[in-house]
Amino acid sequence: MSDQVYFAGIDVGTSYTKVAIIDKNNQLIGSYIDRTDPNLQNSIKNTFDKAINSANISKKNVCHITATGFGRENVNFANSVVTEISSHAKGVYHFFPKKIIVVDIGGQDTKIIKIDANSRIQGFKMNRKCAAGTGSFLEEIAYKLNISIDEMNALASKSDKVTALSSFCTVFASTEIITRIKEGEKIEDMVKSAFESIVKRVIEMDTLVGTIVITGGVVKYNDIVLKILSKQIGKKVLTPPDPQLAGAIGAALFAKEEKN
Repeated sequence: MSDQVYFAGIDVGTSYTKVAIIDKNNQLIGSYIDRTDPNLQNSIKNTFDKAINSANISKKNVCHITATGFGRENVNFANSVVTEISSHAKGVYHFFPKKIIVVDIGGQDTKIIKIDANSRIQGFKMNRKCAAGTGSFLEEIAYKLNISIDEMNALASKSDKVTALSSFCTVFASTEIITRIKEGEKIEDMVKSAFESIVKRVIEMDTLVGTIVITGGVVKYNDIVLKILSKQIGKKVLTPPDPQLAGAIGAALFAKEEKN
């Protein structure tokens, strides 16, 4: 209907661009996720258009757009911008309105955000110094093993061993995995070790106590990470309905607040 109004959040990440569209009741009515193209302007526009199509609405009814992520300043049609820390906190708290710790594992970085019971950010840490502990780490391992990254979760799930890697470094870890497979280690055990390495990196970033919520594309496509982290910290780890959209949903919620 023409009198309906909607709000959009665009999360321009280093690996993927995510768009979420919500209505006045904060319900997600459309979304789209696509690889971030080197031509950011085209990538952002195409992803936004596909999200609009998925929602089956007209662009003219989107009354406010908020951008976030590393490429937020490149969204030239956005009405406002927010940091990725703020948007992720907002998006996750929407689903879990209580004191929580958010662990976001993205393509190029890992974030840990502490949020109090009133949705205020109490602190955060980011790992941006190397690819270890991120989606890029998994992509490098998959490339070196000549397998699809889509196969990794299923392979790791076949393993019942704990086979720790001696190095966090992406280059050294991938070389170690290949060497150990040649020496007789099973590929599924070594793939699982890559996921265990990511979880170990997260645990070493900060103390994880209380309610833990994990987000990001890595966990969306690899639930083995959720299982390993839960086992390592000895408690159930939560995740929102679409963990990769957390930042975009948070940005859309900011858009609604700013418009109102």
